[in-house]
Amino acid sequence: MDFFQQQARVRRHSRWLLLLLLLAVIGTVAAVDLLALALLLYYQHDSHGGPPVPVQPVLTASTLVVVTVIALSMLYRVARLSGGGAKVAAELGAALVPPDTADARQRRLRNVVEEIAIASGVPVPQIFVLEQETGINAFAAGFSPADAAVCVTAGALDKLSRDELQGVIAHEFSHILNGDMRLNIRLIGLLFGVMVLGIIGGKTLQLGGNSDSRGVGPALFVAGLGLLAIGYIGVFFGRLIKASVSRQREYLADASAVQFTRQSAGIAGALKKVAGLNAGSRLHSTHGEEVAHMLFGDGIGYSALFATHPPVFERIRLLDPDFNPLRLPELAQAWNEPGYAPPDEERAVLSDFAARTPAAAVEVVPAALATSVARPGGDHYDCAAALHQALPPELLAAAHDQERAGDLIFALLLDPGQEELRNTQLQAIEHDFGAAHRAAAEALRPALAALHPAQRLPLAAIAMPSLRRRSRPELIQLVRTVYALIYADGRVGVFEYCLGHVLRLHIGEALRPAAAGKPGRRKLADCTGDIARLLSVVAEFGQDDEPSAKRAFLLGIQRLPLRQVPSYTPPPADAWAAALDQALRNLDALEPPAKAMLLEALGATVAADGKVTLEEAELLRAVCATLHCPLPPSLQDQPLRDAA
Repeated sequence: MDFFQQQARVRRHSRWLLLLLLLAVIGTVAAVDLLALALLLYYQHDSHGGPPVPVQPVLTASTLVVVTVIALSMLYRVARLSGGGAKVAAELGAALVPPDTADARQRRLRNVVEEIAIASGVPVPQIFVLEQETGINAFAAGFSPADAAVCVTAGALDKLSRDELQGVIAHEFSHILNGDMRLNIRLIGLLFGVMVLGIIGGKTLQLGGNSDSRGVGPALFVAGLGLLAIGYIGVFFGRLIKASVSRQREYLADASAVQFTRQSAGIAGALKKVAGLNAGSRLHSTHGEEVAHMLFGDGIGYSALFATHPPVFERIRLLDPDFNPLRLPELAQAWNEPGYAPPDEERAVLSDFAARTPAAAVEVVPAALATSVARPGGDHYDCAAALHQALPPELLAAAHDQERAGDLIFALLLDPGQEELRNTQLQAIEHDFGAAHRAAAEALRPALAALHPAQRLPLAAIAMPSLRRRSRPELIQLVRTVYALIYADGRVGVFEYCLGHVLRLHIGEALRPAAAGKPGRRKLADCTGDIARLLSVVAEFGQDDEPSAKRAFLLGIQRLPLRQVPSYTPPPADAWAAALDQALRNLDALEPPAKAMLLEALGATVAADGKVTLEEAELLRAVCATLHCPLPPSLQDQPLRDAA
């Protein structure tokens, strides 16, 4: 199942979730109405001939009150989670991994997360650890990849080898890539509204028990008891809904992790330790119930009917068919020893990234671009690991530092050749952020000069979690300064456009996470002009002359079922960036199948001359980021052949 089918699946699950939620609300309202009717009959029986109370207004009022309470509770919980993945992690008591951590476990975790993020083509998420949790577990949370957070337990850091930890993180990245996170956060908010009546019932029951009033006390007690029972109905529905949308996603995420890491031993080993360790995967957090459907392993211990995860031995069997469960007690004996620690096998540098060259030509068909979206493989991980480990420590330290991350972004945009232009850019930095930041950006220039060009955008992605910790006004000013540096010479280069555009996109989504990354509904026919502008820009930058650019443009257009064939119309040299921005904003609203066809057309345009340049690759990454179609990294300057 590809990325676009996954988006359609998530949309179907969202509709299914809303249907189940509607049924839960209807059942809850009906139960409260029956309780109100019973209390009304009790009152009339106890009133000794008083005037009868009409039933219909009471039931109408009861229904309105319940619906209002549920709706407001849902809105409240969703609003509380609008801060994105970091908010969910913080509510569970997780601690942010500091950029200068001296903890070897946390450094290993950060390296694994950053390498997998680069290989996936998504922004590096914020990284959290649940230090009080000894079980092996993890989750990814957020509304979109731009505001995602990955959280692991201390047990996972202590008990898992690097390959096993990599398998767990790859599993969580599968949820990020497949769009499961938004559904998970919505599920937390929506189910809170259904279950809140139980909380109200408990308080009412307490008031009834403490009341001295002869008439009111018993009534409050009965009402509280009834609401508490109805609250358990909400819990029943909540667990059933979570189970219905969660189990199959775990099988899919396990399979994706194997495809990603090119080996099943890592994630299978992690699941064996979940099954064999005394602590298992259980969480002790009071919020464990809410996030149960988001976890790597069963954190609560639900019964089969409400299980949010498949049986752990079934997951192991699919990953390692030769494993004999009878061997588990023997293995578990060593794992449960107090001093047990996994082997320290931190990955060695695979190769000099700058010297990586293809062993042979890579055959690419136009559809390959669409099918590679959100489907990283082992080659992508190896490339990303080599890229990450070849980064100079000085630049990585700057990317991880909250204060210096902005200086790194500025330094990436400083002109390497024209001193006068560079001085103008440095003056802009000093004007907006002060002399210290000007000096810091300038000090990073020597290390950046030795950087392979293909490492620049991934380095900026690594800096994103540090940038996101800055205040909203600082982030807005940082984006303004970045664009001042880009336009300092009155023109925009491809790398400048890509860095500025992706930075603005990710910061914007991090500031408004709940509004980010929603699948669109527009058709290709609604966006003909925007498609023409996009393919014209890509063709112009990827070809050596106008006739070749026109041919590349037409090869892309022919892949699309458009009523009218638009003409090749590249924007003027001083306006291409603004035109592309506008086109991409509109194209992001396309429905998933339309995006798949658009990316196939882009693949045909890029493959027209049989090669992909660094500029084309960076432009494609910026385009795919805007369309919320994560593109794994690929080696540059390789021959391409259209086999279609």
